[in-house]
Amino acid sequence: MTALTTRAPGGAVVALPGPAPRRALLTVLALLVAAAALLLPMQLASAHVVPYTTVQLSVTEEQVTAEVSVPLDDVEAATGTDLGNQQQADVDAEAETITDYLASTIAPTTADGEAWDVSIGDLTASTTGDAATTGYYQQLTTTLTLTPPEDASTSQFDLGWTAIVDSVATHQVLVVLAADATDPDFSGARQLGVVARDTVTGEVQGLTVDLQDGATAQESGFTAMVALGISHIAEGTDHQLFLLTLLLPAPLLAAAGRWSGTIAPRRTVRRILSITLAFTVGHSLTLALGALGLPVPQAPIEALIAVSILVAAVHAIRPLFPRREALIAGAFGLIHGLAFSETLRDLDLTGGRLAAALLGFNLGIEIMQLIVVAVVLPPLVVLARAGNYRRLRLVAAVLTGIAAIGWLLARLGIANPVADLADRLGTVSIPVVIVLWAAALVIGLRARSARRRVPSSASTTARRTAPSTARRQVPVTPGPRSEEPS
Repeated sequence: MTALTTRAPGGAVVALPGPAPRRALLTVLALLVAAAALLLPMQLASAHVVPYTTVQLSVTEEQVTAEVSVPLDDVEAATGTDLGNQQQADVDAEAETITDYLASTIAPTTADGEAWDVSIGDLTASTTGDAATTGYYQQLTTTLTLTPPEDASTSQFDLGWTAIVDSVATHQVLVVLAADATDPDFSGARQLGVVARDTVTGEVQGLTVDLQDGATAQESGFTAMVALGISHIAEGTDHQLFLLTLLLPAPLLAAAGRWSGTIAPRRTVRRILSITLAFTVGHSLTLALGALGLPVPQAPIEALIAVSILVAAVHAIRPLFPRREALIAGAFGLIHGLAFSETLRDLDLTGGRLAAALLGFNLGIEIMQLIVVAVVLPPLVVLARAGNYRRLRLVAAVLTGIAAIGWLLARLGIANPVADLADRLGTVSIPVVIVLWAAALVIGLRARSARRRVPSSASTTARRTAPSTARRQVPVTPGPRSEEPS
């Protein structure tokens, strides 16, 4: 095989790194990806958004009632119980253990630290969720009655909630004010905040309810919705996969029905930003419509999300709609937005509270999308311009296409192992990003080293040839000057 060369200033021919090191680099890349794939069965991450606990508070002058819904998988993890098929009989058999656990991890207090009385109602098992976002799962529902000490206000208190969050690190508790009989101007349900673990310290971040300070409550609720939007995309592998697969050919030029050559980095960035923006506009529109009550046919939406990923995968292999990626991203964004809306619909928000929640949730989605793009874009641009991108693009597109087919069949009611494996793709996202950056860094350093060797080799060649040239010089007697032809 002919070695790759370049010509330096002065005429020297210098060899550049040949295909062998590139093959070795790609082999290492493939081995790392394979090793990450072997870890899939040992992980718990899913293509679906992780279900969360919801706490809907109804406040009166005498007490606070909390309607609580908790995923039963997380109840098992937190209590150490085995609930079998998670049916009502299984919950009844462990009712005492579960009740004792809840009583020890739900301890509201006044601002001065005085304990409230907590009464826990019947425990009920039921099926909830949807296949497009959380997946169908079993939940535990119960009603808590929170009674403050005598003369204490029900409008200001520390919720004192650590249930589930103390044992399941990724769990979140969404707290909503569903009704407030103490406020004659109450205009509808609103988000109060989120109970979750601090990702740095690992400590549970509690929630103080202050219904007397409306501005603080609104700010806390808005921040909670931003965080919810971020986690929704971070945990929703199918949404990430669609956008990233559509971006795979972004640095490439389409010609004669194939991807060939690369475009300028600045143009690549513009193309990627336009695709991301179009996807945002699309899902924002239907997210709002869905949350406002637009009927969402779950089965077709779930299947169409899988179809969108399959179309993006085929386009990454062969251009189906070159230079129209933004239009397609916007169209499919409409479908993804309907799936997003299920999260807000569960909170039963209305009016201005719903508008604020929509804005915060959508902002969180966009922040996470931009983070994903910012992390993945630089190595893709480097790899595309280094000549090693075709193999990587094809492998990624084929694997994504297989995952999409598995999801499509599963969402049409045909269970298959491919869908189960694809549900765990989120477990390898970080290893794959690390591998991409490592490969791009190696290729970038090799290219920089090659550029440095070119002038060095040229000057060495010039020094070696200079003496022999001097020895061949013959003195010439100056003659009459003549004008050079113009």
